[in-house]
Amino acid sequence: MKRFFLFSISVALLCSSINGQNTRKQWTLEECIRYAIANNINLKQWEQNEENKKIELNTAKNSWLPNLFAGGNQSFGFGRSESREGTIVDQNSSSTSFSVQTGMPLFDGFRIPNNIAAGKLNLKAATEALNKAKEDLSVGVASYYLQALYYKEVYKIAEMQVELTKEHVVNTEALYEVGKVALSQLYDIKAQLATDEVTLIEAGNKVSLAMLDLIQILELERLGDDFDIVQPEIDDDLAAYMQSILMPDFIYDSAVLFKPQIKEQEYQLERQKKLLNVAKSNYYPQLNISAMYSNAYYSTMDIPFNDQLNQNAKKSIGMSLTIPIFNRFIYRNNVRQAKVGVINQRLTMEDSKKTLYKEIQQAYFNATAEQEKYLASEKSVAASREALMYAEERYIAGKSTVYEFNESKTKYASSLSQQAQAKYNFIFRAKILDFYNGVPITL
Repeated sequence: MKRFFLFSISVALLCSSINGQNTRKQWTLEECIRYAIANNINLKQWEQNEENKKIELNTAKNSWLPNLFAGGNQSFGFGRSESREGTIVDQNSSSTSFSVQTGMPLFDGFRIPNNIAAGKLNLKAATEALNKAKEDLSVGVASYYLQALYYKEVYKIAEMQVELTKEHVVNTEALYEVGKVALSQLYDIKAQLATDEVTLIEAGNKVSLAMLDLIQILELERLGDDFDIVQPEIDDDLAAYMQSILMPDFIYDSAVLFKPQIKEQEYQLERQKKLLNVAKSNYYPQLNISAMYSNAYYSTMDIPFNDQLNQNAKKSIGMSLTIPIFNRFIYRNNVRQAKVGVINQRLTMEDSKKTLYKEIQQAYFNATAEQEKYLASEKSVAASREALMYAEERYIAGKSTVYEFNESKTKYASSLSQQAQAKYNFIFRAKILDFYNGVPITL
């Protein structure tokens, strides 16, 4: 038993020494999340969508400004044309004209202010959609990060199995030399060593694949072997994480007030109400003001160019009023469609709230299930450890076979692996509950 415990401590120290010699850059979970948010292509597309909403809002605000148009016309006439005296004569003619005009709305049934308000709400909704995409990416990074930590722990367990089997190969050779065990026992333990080494290789491959998954979600494909992650110190009792296990109703009452997917739908609902007002604006009279300046030069007039510009100049300013009377029910149907849009958006928001509650419920039950699984795994590890120590004593004393010892060793390794899996699953589920409760994802 002493040898077993001394060996376990030696392996732990060896792993720590190897990690200490690792000169590669080691990323924390927080660094991974920050890098992903700053560099993810999908997020950049969401950012461009937000920028597009800013442009649309700017367009709506500029609707109050007057417009300004300039135009010109050059024409040539051949054959009969009007003379200066007003008679029709056979002569070629040409004329040059130009104009400048402007106009702006004075009253449009509150269409512009409602369009501006709708644009502001649309921008806020786009910002919340971007925040939701950031949250989803953070959860994805945390999932792959913890998966990599789990497979790294499985690899250490496989290393421990190999070292333990190597020690017993040496012991079995010594027992064979003094005639306490048959040659077949030595062959069996060597075969088990080969099996354990294959298991170690497979565990290493799983670590590599898990790290590749994390590298890909971070979009760090070119980093390759230079990438590694920090293995944080996690207490075996996980008491700190158990504090995250709060009742679903409590978490939901908090989450529904600030989660971006809910805020987005709330902004969209208010936007639909503004668009309804935009549709109703067609019922109101429209009042606009306009102004124009025009001038022309005619070749048929025997008047100098500058004099014609003085004589032919035309200036005007006016106001126009449009009163809707009947337009084949187009405006009425536009209003009806806008009301349907409000109802649909309200239903979408309620569905988002129900989805959020279901997600929190699922996260709670997943967390409690992983918590129970982890507590059960502790008992399994303790029992399999005792069984392994007993089997080791019997094997060294020559009272049991290699198969019996290997069976105990395999059960112990399996219990350690299940414990590691339950631990990281529980941590992830606890972090998800924290995430719904507004706590940033950290380790």
